[in-house]
Amino acid sequence: MTALMSLPDTHVRAVTERAVTAVRDTTLTRSEAAHTGRGIIAELPGFRTGDALASAILTAAAPKRMAVYDRRVQHALDTLSLPLTPTPGRYGRYLQLLDDLLHHGPAHADDWSARDIDTALYWTGANPPQPTPV
Repeated sequence: MTALMSLPDTHVRAVTERAVTAVRDTTLTRSEAAHTGRGIIAELPGFRTGDALASAILTAAAPKRMAVYDRRVQHALDTLSLPLTPTPGRYGRYLQLLDDLLHHGPAHADDWSARDIDTALYWTGANPPQPTPV
């Protein structure tokens, strides 16, 4: 936080503007836009590792295109046997996975957005079962 707060406001705004432009760029696929926006925002301290905060900011910038990724979503993906490894580029792969779900899901999912799926995944993974004491 200290490193981010010590940067000039103009620099933070310039990086953020580039990331917002990337995720709103409809000439890119959703996963390409996510990968690009995530790469740009990683220039800022505090956004270099982990995707939760970065994905929340990118989703706020383009709520119809992006989706939030966090540990609850990962738990839901694991529960559903939908692989998403923590290797670099995870956020772009997550959006590709959501696109695959949107395009190959049931017909009634035509009205769904990536954000709708991420919300469903969030609630699916919100309360992971606790181990039973032996």
